[in-house]
Amino acid sequence: MPCIIPLEAVRADLLIANSRFIASLAPAFSVEEARQFIDRIRHEFNDATHNVPVYLVGCGNSVITHCSDDGEPSGTAGRPALAVLQGSGLSNTAVVITRYFGGTKLGTGGLVRAYSDSVRAALGLVRRAEKIPVVTVMLGLPYSHFDQTRLMISRHQGEIIDQDFAVEVTLSAQFPAGELAGFQNDLQEFSSGKLLAEVIEQGDKVVPLPNFPSQA
Repeated sequence: MPCIIPLEAVRADLLIANSRFIASLAPAFSVEEARQFIDRIRHEFNDATHNVPVYLVGCGNSVITHCSDDGEPSGTAGRPALAVLQGSGLSNTAVVITRYFGGTKLGTGGLVRAYSDSVRAALGLVRRAEKIPVVTVMLGLPYSHFDQTRLMISRHQGEIIDQDFAVEVTLSAQFPAGELAGFQNDLQEFSSGKLLAEVIEQGDKVVPLPNFPSQA
């Protein structure tokens, strides 16, 4: 199951019963990164009545969550905001809902709705992406093999990221981790066992999903 993450930070601004609610959302791939984001928003809005933080770090069966009411009545802010975030399908996400009190009390139910709606508003703006494992390889090959190899790279969802034309062609390509074995097999078959790409790096890549605006 791929991890769906925010592609970038977004911010939604709502006016509810004279109170201003600002929902700031950003990707966060560790608890430390989430806390740094929360501290940054609190510093930016240090004159606000409340800065309610929630985050969800991890993916699948390994998820760390946190929420706080930051001075609002217990259970009216952090918990409902976190519930909306958990239901969004996003992972590795931090949100801070800033409130500037406008003089009108919202009551328990009103606060729950306001903080929930603030998170939904931010989710409605955020573009989503997948974080997938990728492998980078290097390969040297004769000029006569270049065009066919380029087609094989494309067929296995790879991307040429560097190429050098000297005595032979030297290229670097990046593949989704699950596609590398198939490419290597095709390459071996095409070259009668003479060519094999060398793995030089493994990591992750963020791939945008075509879903803007997202449905929150």
